[in-house]
Amino acid sequence: MKKILSLLLLITIGCSNNQDEMIVNIYSQRHYDVDQLQYDNFEKETGIKVNVIKANADELLQRLKNEGDNSPADLFITVDVGKLWQATDMGLLQKYEDSSITDGITETLLDKNGYWIPVTYRSRIIVYSNERVKKNELSTYEDLADDKWKGRILVRSSSNSYNQALLSSLVANLGEEKTKSWANAIVSNFARDPKGNDRDQVKAIAAGQGDIAIVNSYYIGLLLSSENEEEINAGKAISVFFPNQAEGDRGSHINVSGIALAKNSPNKSNALKLIKYLTSDDAQKTYVNNTFEYSVKPNIKPNQIVKDWGSFKKDPLDLNMLGTERKSAIRIFDAAGWK
Repeated sequence: MKKILSLLLLITIGCSNNQDEMIVNIYSQRHYDVDQLQYDNFEKETGIKVNVIKANADELLQRLKNEGDNSPADLFITVDVGKLWQATDMGLLQKYEDSSITDGITETLLDKNGYWIPVTYRSRIIVYSNERVKKNELSTYEDLADDKWKGRILVRSSSNSYNQALLSSLVANLGEEKTKSWANAIVSNFARDPKGNDRDQVKAIAAGQGDIAIVNSYYIGLLLSSENEEEINAGKAISVFFPNQAEGDRGSHINVSGIALAKNSPNKSNALKLIKYLTSDDAQKTYVNNTFEYSVKPNIKPNQIVKDWGSFKKDPLDLNMLGTERKSAIRIFDAAGWK
C-alpha cells in the first residue's frame, strides 16, 4: 500500500510539474477583444494556458528591463514597430531563429534582424467628408500641408504612437528639413487642437468640425460594423483615401502589430507555438474579420468592408526605420507645436 501511495504521489507531482510548464506569459499593449478569442482558441487546441498582462508599451518595456533575468514574460506584443525596435535596442528580446515561423508572411513586413514577427498590419490613411471634399482634391501626405486645407484637418495628439510612426516614415523618406516644414504646415491647417482617438476624428468630420482626418484604416471598419448608430453614421459620412498611390510614388504608410520573444522567456517552446498559431491561416482570418486589420499573409483576404476600399500600394520602407527615426519625429512634433 505504501508503495502504491508513493507511486501515486510521484505521478501527481509529475503531472503538476507538467501542468506548470503548460503556460505562456504575454506582456501586451493590444487591447482588442479578438485577442482573448485567439488565446482561448489556442488554449483549446494545445492545452497551453495563456496569461496576459496589459499596459502601454513604455510601461511594459520598463517592466521587462526592471525584471531582468527573473522576468516571467515569454512574449512582448505591441501595435507599433517603433516599440518593437526599441525593445530590440534595449536588449530585451531574443531572435526567434526558427525560420519556418515566418513562412507565408509578406517579406517586406518582416524584421530583417529577426527579432520580431508581424501579426497584422494597418495603413494610416486619409478619410474625407462625402459632402465637403472631392476625391480628386486628395493625393499625398505631403499635399496636406497645402493652404487649401487650412482649418480643415483633424488628427489626434503627437504623443500617439501611430502619429509618431507616420512622422518617422516621413523623416526616413523625405529627410528632417522637409518633414519639419510639413509638420509646421499641418499644425497651421488644424481644424481644432488635437484631441480624442481616431474614431473621434471621424465623428468630428460627421459633425462638421473638420473636413479630412488622418486615421488608421481599421477604425473605419470598426465604425461601420458597430452596433452604435452614431458610429455607423460617422463611418458612412466619410470615404477612405490611400495617399501616395501615383505611379512612381512610394505608397501609403503602414505599421504592424507585432510579437517578439522576450530575452529570458521561461516557456520558449510554448511561446513559439503561440506565434505560429497567431500567424496561421485560421487565426489570420479571425483577425481580419474582427479588427478589420490586414493579414500579414497575402493569401488571407481582407474583410469585405475593407476589401471594398480596394487594394493599395504600401510604402516599402524598412519598418525598423519607424523606430530609428522616432526621436527625430518627436523633436519635430515639439518644435511644430503639435500638441
